[in-house]
Amino acid sequence: MPAGTSTQEREETREEAAVADPWVTIVWNDPVNLMTYVTYVFETYFGHPHAKAEKLMRQVHEEGRAAVSSGSLEQMEVDVEAMHGFGLWATLQRSGQ
Repeated sequence: MPAGTSTQEREETREEAAVADPWVTIVWNDPVNLMTYVTYVFETYFGHPHAKAEKLMRQVHEEGRAAVSSGSLEQMEVDVEAMHGFGLWATLQRSGQ
């Protein structure tokens, strides 16, 4: 920020940057869903190619979670709700956290 920038201008810039940051949908591991089903959901809902869907499923299974989509807050809310509809445990968070 330039030296002559006011505190209010700095705050507004931070808020604008925060709004511009993409959000991610996180799918969490659960003991219920089969790995093949999770792969299927990632392929059919998100349109991921089979190899990517399988890689994301393995990340969920082995690391406990995976970021499966990114975008605006509103879109990630839709994706989380869709994952719940498929019976998957999903949340959203700001990207990079």
